[in-house]
Amino acid sequence: MSDSTHLDVLIIGAGLSGIDAAYHVTKAFPDKSYAVLEMRDSLGGTWDLFRYPGIRSDSDMHTLGFGWKPWKGAKAIVDGPDILAYLKEAAAENGIDQHIRYHHKLVHAEFSTEDARWTVTVERTDTGETIELTAGFLWSTSGYYRYDEGFTPTFAGVEDFEGQIVHPQHWPEDLDYAGKRVVVIGSGATAVTLIPALAGSGAGHVTMLQRTPTYIISQPTYDKVSAEMYRRLPDKLAQKLVRTRYLTSRIAFYEFCQARPKESRALLRKLLERQLPDDVSFDEHFKPPYDPWDQRLCAVPGGDLFKALRHHTVDIVTDHIDRFTPKGIQLLSGKELEADIIITATGLNLQIFGGATLSVDGTKVAPSETMAYKGLMLSEIPNFAFIIGYTNASWTLKADLVCEYVVKLLRRMDETGTRMVVPRRDPSVPEEPFLDFEAGYVMRSIDSLPKQGATFPWRLKMNYFKDILVFRKPVEDEALEFSA
Repeated sequence: MSDSTHLDVLIIGAGLSGIDAAYHVTKAFPDKSYAVLEMRDSLGGTWDLFRYPGIRSDSDMHTLGFGWKPWKGAKAIVDGPDILAYLKEAAAENGIDQHIRYHHKLVHAEFSTEDARWTVTVERTDTGETIELTAGFLWSTSGYYRYDEGFTPTFAGVEDFEGQIVHPQHWPEDLDYAGKRVVVIGSGATAVTLIPALAGSGAGHVTMLQRTPTYIISQPTYDKVSAEMYRRLPDKLAQKLVRTRYLTSRIAFYEFCQARPKESRALLRKLLERQLPDDVSFDEHFKPPYDPWDQRLCAVPGGDLFKALRHHTVDIVTDHIDRFTPKGIQLLSGKELEADIIITATGLNLQIFGGATLSVDGTKVAPSETMAYKGLMLSEIPNFAFIIGYTNASWTLKADLVCEYVVKLLRRMDETGTRMVVPRRDPSVPEEPFLDFEAGYVMRSIDSLPKQGATFPWRLKMNYFKDILVFRKPVEDEALEFSA
């Protein structure tokens, strides 16, 4: 690995998006220098950080996997360790792992218009040393949540609880829950993943405590149709058909939910009710007050959560927390849930660009005062791109499109001999929230995020097939300024 202090392209984050970006740079520009900065000691991002039992994606691997490395495993919904192994294999096969600089955390990046380059300040997280690098193009692939802390609400009486309190983002390797009473606070993807895993691996009893129900849909663990396609058809054709099948079904269902919320509510109810035991009320525990896909649906592979409810190793309580007590949790209804371990699966904290700050010619950039151009660049910030994936489909689908676009952008700069590219904002375009999504972790931080515009190219539909038409066109348009 080269330790050069100047790079043509500097990628921030060695998770799924960073590996995707590095692959595209490697293949398109074998002569360009690049590095991937990773603040931790391993690649994989989310899939290396989270270690709680049952960790898995709620997106299928046929679309969460890279377009350039098809997933051929038997399972469609895959456990975290298998995803991490896939990412490590993808990086090693393409020499990307040789370009990753571990323990390198981007602290600040300053762009000079005169020099047409970034100067970045990096903290070595292993030694505390500070170093400087320069780059022609800066690419943030660090996602949008904080790695050092998850979100935990303030609960009265926490200090009174005599048991152990754990946030899934910081799961202790030696946590002993065998035979113990566990209460999991939350109803999102982490909770519905963690709860059946705990129940199936030795916990005495698990209670899911939720304030508000979430839409949950069961999916098959194994995809026999895709496996048969790979068995009978040439690899490239099978990959295309399998990926298209998943894309079409997921996006069609999302659009159906958005266009016909009443009918989609009824369909989800019908699918779920048949899996519940008679003593679990759908209306009390599985009927959210919002429409499907106003927040992300939770996928349950093989219906494992419902199996646990039927086996009575798990129960579900919908109520509000009054306070923690020495023995557990006092609810507003007056009931007390006794627990040995309380797990706060209460969400994430958002953090744009990994917490790094940006400046242009000495003026600090406030991300909330910028507007996102095509969901991948920011107004008035030259030679900069970022990846934030879909909230209604696999993250990687958007990442793949952004990577293709950035490659075209860099190639166009090479062809025209220009050294700078920057989106120029039209002040007449009205602002809208960057993420049109009502999840709690988004709403808590929406004011700190960039804006999107009400019209193209400052606004995009959350639809892969529509985005293809945008990203695969030539890069030039009225909002994008190239200069020497």
